[in-house]
Amino acid sequence: MKQTPSQTVGPYFAYGLTPEQYLYDFKALVGNEMVSPMDDLNCIQISGQVFDGEGKLIPDAMLEIWQNDDEKQLFGRFGTGTDPKNRYIFHTIKPKSVYGQAPHLSVIVFMRGQLIHSYTRLYFEDEAELNAKDKILNQVPEDRRNTIIATKTSNGYQMDIHMQGDNETVFFDI
Repeated sequence: MKQTPSQTVGPYFAYGLTPEQYLYDFKALVGNEMVSPMDDLNCIQISGQVFDGEGKLIPDAMLEIWQNDDEKQLFGRFGTGTDPKNRYIFHTIKPKSVYGQAPHLSVIVFMRGQLIHSYTRLYFEDEAELNAKDKILNQVPEDRRNTIIATKTSNGYQMDIHMQGDNETVFFDI
């Protein structure tokens, strides 16, 4: 028997995962609003863009964000093609530190051409003291840590994801 060939990741389930991105006339079961900006005063916006190895914008990536700070377990999904600027945008709350780890979000990137999805984390630049003690973040070479630390903006945080190249985001082998 021969081994089954690998298949690239999506967008073969677009109608169920990110239907708005592909102009289906129904809403996704899971979206980018993990908490409502209208209902939660602690709501922040997490945003960014996904780039390929040549620095070109990837208009059809899908991202999932997971967070668990022992008080709230939140999950969101968003396709970059849903936004006119091809950004990913999530509305959530900033997680708390758990077990001495710096506050962070788990990020999964799905996109065409990948055989498996990519895992990374999003840390917060205004948590320098906790970031300095985080065991996972400190396993990343110091000159590459900035690729997974989101910059504070006026309405939340911003972190671009680079799939390859000089600014390649640090991805974890899970």
